[in-house]
Amino acid sequence: MSSSSAEQARQTRQAGRARASVRRRPTPIAAALCLVSLIAFYVAQRAAHVTMLDLDVYRAEGMAIRTGADLYDMRATVHALPATYPPFAALLFIPLTWLNLATTRVLVNIANLSLLVALVHLSLRLLGRRPSRVPLPAVTFAVAALAVWCEPVWTTLRYGQVNLALAVLVLWDLTRRADHRWAGVGIGIAAGIKLTPALFAVMLAVAGIALGARRLRQGLPVWNAFLRRAAVAAATFAGTAGLTALLAPHDSRRFWTGIIFASDRAGYTEATANQSLRGVLARALHTGDPGLTWLIAALVIGCAGLALATAALLAADRLPHATAWATLSCGVTALVVSPISWSHHWVWAVPLVILLAAEAVRRGDRRWAAGAVAAGVLFQSFALWLVPHDDGRHELHQSGGQMLLSAVYPLAGALFLAVAATVTVHAWRRRPPVRVPARRSPGAPATVVRPRTPESAVRASRGS
Repeated sequence: MSSSSAEQARQTRQAGRARASVRRRPTPIAAALCLVSLIAFYVAQRAAHVTMLDLDVYRAEGMAIRTGADLYDMRATVHALPATYPPFAALLFIPLTWLNLATTRVLVNIANLSLLVALVHLSLRLLGRRPSRVPLPAVTFAVAALAVWCEPVWTTLRYGQVNLALAVLVLWDLTRRADHRWAGVGIGIAAGIKLTPALFAVMLAVAGIALGARRLRQGLPVWNAFLRRAAVAAATFAGTAGLTALLAPHDSRRFWTGIIFASDRAGYTEATANQSLRGVLARALHTGDPGLTWLIAALVIGCAGLALATAALLAADRLPHATAWATLSCGVTALVVSPISWSHHWVWAVPLVILLAAEAVRRGDRRWAAGAVAAGVLFQSFALWLVPHDDGRHELHQSGGQMLLSAVYPLAGALFLAVAATVTVHAWRRRPPVRVPARRSPGAPATVVRPRTPESAVRASRGS
């Protein structure tokens, strides 16, 4: 045997041993790779001298509540940034004022990286239990090692934002069993911190009303798991508002009677970072206020997206990954129609890409695999920042190509909603599977097969 052939055989044996080692211990290896990736990410952020401006604003909000200062007159950092969240968020920010800034930044970074792992884990659980040769923790660590480098996650940690925490609260809620005692609490708390997640409660309420009407026609009780979860979310949200009304009555009154309507407090509508429909229209129309045009378009898209999410949720007995399709359709709709959706709000890209990848695996279709890869590359490309985007308000004078480049997230969201609508419509055109009872022996009692309701199908598909 020649020396080159011997060397090739040796390399083949080494590769085989490496693959065997990975198959025997996938979780520890994936965890080690994830840890290396997260550490590299943290080092890269430090080398980039990230400012964590929003964390400074959160600390200032917590201090305003702690000292009794006027929360919505407060301005923080050299950019004079105001408070924009409900006052309940400021209550939760008080612990950020207990430590010095350097220590707080380290702890918030560690917390956000941990929340990313939790987000990936919950995104996989949202798909339901599926047989796999690779353990769920190993998949979680491997995906998190890649997801940390996508633009929304990078920017979330760059500013010290709360987006990962909000997404985890919602997904934790929607991965509970429908009859779980805390189902709905996560959505209610997330909406109390930032209003946008309230759309998930609306989705549950609409689904509950539709299912209740169906049950009423069948002579069954109207009350169902969707209505219960929506009611718990609403009660929790009301509890957050009531708590702040007691502890910070002045700030609470100011927010609910005025600040809630002042969308311009967050920044310029046309800013490249605003990856919402309103931002796209502002750049396309070369105006800082698209006005009625945006309002009408947002209402139409919001109603259509909500109807789509509800239809997917109710199709759990005939649509694989139905809860994931519903959740992501609702989340993307909220991002598109919100007046301001900064690029870091799009951390929902992580479960979105996971869903597309899971569908590609389930279907064994190269087109779905290509779509999942394209979505992953898009959210890791930082492409929207290739247009001029400094404080000179260049976005009011963009060319057609620049407008498209600075609208990549809303366009991707619209494409996802179109795919979700196609999948959901096809699912509703199919008859749900019917379980055929096994042949019984003579004298055995007959088996009665009852039709599955959407709520029972959701419980069965998740098994958690």
